[in-house]
Amino acid sequence: MSPTPVRAYIGLGANLGDSAATLRRVLDELQGTAGVMAVTASPFYRSAPVDATGPDFVNAVAALDTTLAPLALLDVLQALENQHGRQRPFKNAPRTLDLDLLLYGDTQLDHERLILPHPRMHLRAFVLLPLQDLESGMVLQGKRLHDWITGIHDQPIERIVS
Repeated sequence: MSPTPVRAYIGLGANLGDSAATLRRVLDELQGTAGVMAVTASPFYRSAPVDATGPDFVNAVAALDTTLAPLALLDVLQALENQHGRQRPFKNAPRTLDLDLLLYGDTQLDHERLILPHPRMHLRAFVLLPLQDLESGMVLQGKRLHDWITGIHDQPIERIVS
């Protein structure tokens, strides 16, 4: 008997190289990953770096169904980052690819490698807006996404029309 798939949400971002092309490639690679199925992506957004410097980011959120356990999915995400040239010279450095596991079903986890739900996702327009495109009725920490979004006015972000 195979495990029941869990709905997970992944934050995608990049601000070095052809960021949009990188995100499109990674979405295809996620779709082709064993244990991952039904990948759906939000529209892409352009956002200014938060608590960082460098060029603007291209961001999206992907919803996927997976039979991978949370840490195994994190391993897949980190391997994809490495394959796309992710460097970590200092905290919040510009990056070719950043993949964050935001939510994994209703799982709450406080592990040295992973905290679920992602502890800062409700403070980031570049997560909330694309997440709302996928799940407009979602509730985080007892508040609707829309209510979190109305509280964030200092983070420049725009939807990329392509």
